[in-house]
Amino acid sequence: MRSGIHPVSRPVVFRDRAADTAFLTTSTAQSVRTIEWADGNTYPLIDVEISSASHPFYTGNTRVVDTAGRVERFERRYGRQS
Repeated sequence: MRSGIHPVSRPVVFRDRAADTAFLTTSTAQSVRTIEWADGNTYPLIDVEISSASHPFYTGNTRVVDTAGRVERFERRYGRQS
């Protein structure tokens, strides 16, 4: 590997505002905001809108979508194929 071309990886806290949870992980993302973690150290903070803590696929909270209306509207518009 050539030196000096890769970004620096360091510990960063990602905070999911929807689920009110935070994750400490390594990242190359930059941030000017900081947060004090449970271990007493201060880390850069990046707020995210969705993570595994709030995503419906990972939490199991799925919404039921009414597809019958869409199918009927499609068949009315384009006709039923046999």
